[in-house]
Amino acid sequence: MNIISLISRRTAFAASAAVLAALAIAPTAAAAAAPAYFGSSHVAQTPSDVLASTPWKTTSAIDQDGNRVALDNPAVSNFVGWAYFKADGTYTMYNLDDSPKLHGDWTVTPDGSERWINAKNDAGQVLFQRVVPITQLDKNVFTYRIFPNAADTSVYYDIVHTKTNHVEPGTDGRGPGANGNQGGNGSADYHFNNGNSH
Repeated sequence: MNIISLISRRTAFAASAAVLAALAIAPTAAAAAAPAYFGSSHVAQTPSDVLASTPWKTTSAIDQDGNRVALDNPAVSNFVGWAYFKADGTYTMYNLDDSPKLHGDWTVTPDGSERWINAKNDAGQVLFQRVVPITQLDKNVFTYRIFPNAADTSVYYDIVHTKTNHVEPGTDGRGPGANGNQGGNGSADYHFNNGNSH
C-alpha cells in the first residue's frame, strides 16, 4: 500500500464519519425546533371531548343585536345553570342554586356545529329533545343559540357558558369539577368561575 492510497482511505473514512455525525445531529435539532408532543399524550380533542372536559356555568346571554340580556329574563332563564356533560354521553344540569334541573343524553356533531340533548324523567322516559347550533366551543367558552320562534331565525339569543370548577351537586366532590383539574384563571375573553360560589 502506498502513502497516497492510505491518505485517500483516511480522507474517505473521515468524510463518512462527518456525514454520519451530521445525520445523527439533524433529527435532534429538528426535534428541538418542533413542539414537544410525546407519544399519544397529545391527541387533538373532538368537540365532544371539549364539551365533556369541564363543568360549565351560564354566565351571560346576548341577543341578535349584541345586547346583554339579564339571566332572569323569561326569554333565557330556562337555559341558565350549571351543566355537566359526561364522556359516556349523559349529562346533568342544575339551577344556579344547585337544585336539579335536567338530565339525559347528549351528543355534539363531529364538526362541533350542533349539540343535541334529550331530557329524561326519573323513569328514563324521554320528555323532550332539543338541537341547538353551537356558535363557540373551546376549552373556556361554550355558547349555543336559541330561537324563540323556530320560523324566525332573525331573533335569537346566544347562551354563553364558561368553564368552572363548581363541583357537581350531590357528588361529594367526585364530579367532573373535582380535583381542581380545570387549570388556569381565565383571560379577558372569558370569566373563569372559581369554586362553588355563585
